[in-house]
Amino acid sequence: MNSLDTYSFENKKVLLRVDFNIPIISDESDSVDDTRIRLSLPTIQKILSENGSIILMTHWGRPKGKHSESRSLKNLLPLIEKLIGRTVTFCEDPLSDETFKLVQSLKPGQIVLLENLRFYKEEFEGDEKFAEKLAKLGDCYVNNSFGTAHRNHASTATIAKFFPYDKMFGYVFESEIKKLDKLTKSSESPFTLLIGGDKVTTKIGIVEALLPKIDNLLIGGGIAYTFAKAKGYNVGKSLVEEEYINVAKRILETAEKFDVNIQLPVDCIIADKNGNDANIEHCEFSEIPDDWTALDIGIKTVDLFAEIIEGSKTLLWDGPLGVYEMTHFSYGTLKLALTVARATDKGLYSVVGGGDTIAALNKYSVSHKISYISSAG
Repeated sequence: MNSLDTYSFENKKVLLRVDFNIPIISDESDSVDDTRIRLSLPTIQKILSENGSIILMTHWGRPKGKHSESRSLKNLLPLIEKLIGRTVTFCEDPLSDETFKLVQSLKPGQIVLLENLRFYKEEFEGDEKFAEKLAKLGDCYVNNSFGTAHRNHASTATIAKFFPYDKMFGYVFESEIKKLDKLTKSSESPFTLLIGGDKVTTKIGIVEALLPKIDNLLIGGGIAYTFAKAKGYNVGKSLVEEEYINVAKRILETAEKFDVNIQLPVDCIIADKNGNDANIEHCEFSEIPDDWTALDIGIKTVDLFAEIIEGSKTLLWDGPLGVYEMTHFSYGTLKLALTVARATDKGLYSVVGGGDTIAALNKYSVSHKISYISSAG
């Protein structure tokens, strides 16, 4: 396989799969965390410096095969142009004859951005004909989207088949493999996995892969209430993925078999509605009232998680611990971000992943304190 540093991009049209799936960090569509775009810049500049032209491919959100104005990449175009420092042409229909003609006429140094690929069901179905049409746009393929590497999608796994020789990883992808290798092959114990966020779905793979290697599993965020339901707790109106309750049970049982210390929250912050203007109370994790929703971990949980993190040598953190975007429900994520930063100063090897987690670290100005920030979730 080729390397970005040894391949010649002179006069080549480069199909570059990037991960611009950046999180919206407020209700305003223009308030986003641009870390993932910034991480892609060295790869983009490398190709441009060698007189290549670029066709950018990415997704944004989960539109599930339907067009969504709020998730159209034309909304990100001004930000992308600003960060790259040059004009980027937007192609509304990636498979149209107009797009093909435009790409064929690209000159060295020019860039086009294809519309959100997840507007097409063929993308997440890994459709071969769809991938083949995309492949015809370029002379070579560069995958710089580590965050989607686990998905058998058309623009990642399938398209690579059409470039048997002219394909390679971008700098983000290469860096992720090298840095995360330390977690799986040479991590120091105690090794703690801290998971949060909304969906059990997105955490199953990483949890089950790491259970044989970790010492502590700390569970917070919205996914904690699926685990709570699995244990028979009353969760009120809190977020629960009913279809994953059995998966949560399996994870808890497997963790016990590997003698992993499993720690769910012991208390939480609850609200009578989802908003900063809600009435707020504090309660035990297992006793959430029927008409209330848990939106953050409580003070006792923060202290308990912090103690475990401070006693660890290795930490992987994926997912915020509450609805950190709202001030009243940001305490858990803020305090643990500061804890991880402080512990890293004292020798903890800390890896943080996931767009929302990265956005939270940037919001609290502690990103520079983390050992490694992964673009993947």
